Amino acid sequence: MTSIPLSILDLAIISAGETVGEGLAACVRTAQAAEAAGYRRVWYAEHHNMDAIASSATSVLIAHVAANTSTIRLGSGGIMLPNHSPLVIAEQFGTLAALHPGRIDLGLGRAPGTDQRTMAAMRRDPRASESFPQDVLELQGYLSDESRIAGVNATPGRGTHVPLYILGSSLFGAELAGLLGLPFGFASHFAPDLLQQAVAIYRDRFTPSAQLDQPWVLAGVNVIAADTEADARRQLLITRRARLRRFIVRPGVEVSDAECDRILASPQGAQIDHMMKHQAVGTPGAVREQLEAFAVFAQADELMVCHQAPSIEGRLRSVELTAEAMQLATV
Repeated sequence: MTSIPLSILDLAIISAGETVGEGLAACVRTAQAAEAAGYRRVWYAEHHNMDAIASSATSVLIAHVAANTSTIRLGSGGIMLPNHSPLVIAEQFGTLAALHPGRIDLGLGRAPGTDQRTMAAMRRDPRASESFPQDVLELQGYLSDESRIAGVNATPGRGTHVPLYILGSSLFGAELAGLLGLPFGFASHFAPDLLQQAVAIYRDRFTPSAQLDQPWVLAGVNVIAADTEADARRQLLITRRARLRRFIVRPGVEVSDAECDRILASPQGAQIDHMMKHQAVGTPGAVREQLEAFAVFAQADELMVCHQAPSIEGRLRSVELTAEAMQLATV
């Protein structure tokens, strides 16, 4: 099998005991390693009110990483468009494109990226997602040569043609991406169940556009590549415990590793593990086999890899080993 293009979805994790600054510095190190290893792009997702994720000001983070790299594409995976006006996002990403020509992507989602209370604090209209298709078209106009809103132009932004990507974990995004002729990214790294159905709908509904003449599917997959199988499995266990603490345990409540393992063995814990159903874990050879099988399963044209090692050192090693296994330098 010809090696499939690999990209990275960097979750901008703030590990236990780290400061926000250290978490953001890890994003720079990851992008630099990805650039050196031959990955195609690195994306960051908009999340809010999450103590362990540092990518809430997504465009600011992209700007910082872009200033500390040279060639790799950078973008959002994604900007939650209903949280913003299309004009403001066009101006932000138009600015990025002017500063770093040919390197900026704009992935778009329609979820809030947070909880109901934080949505209210953001002054987000709960009905805003209903206009997502229209907002995408309005945004696309601001970044093209002719705005769809008479007398309103994005400066910076106009004429930059920053490529748009529709991202999602449901069938809605698949259908919309197909109808608009845009690339489609499925969040199978945490929402595995509808992957194949969504991809089939996208490919069936795809209509060529000025941006894209053939369908292009990006599928998310979790990866922990290590020098030994035992080390990869050890890192996976630590990651599973961390996810359980993040999603199930109430803030301020201490849960031991033994208690975490008991919960992970329960039906409740199985639901947390199910989110990471699509994963490649082990030595480089094993990771390559698993990624190739997943690419076929997903009918993917590109894989968005989430390196899930619990430490930055582990993630950097996983970035390197995965690239070597997939022979990115020769692609």
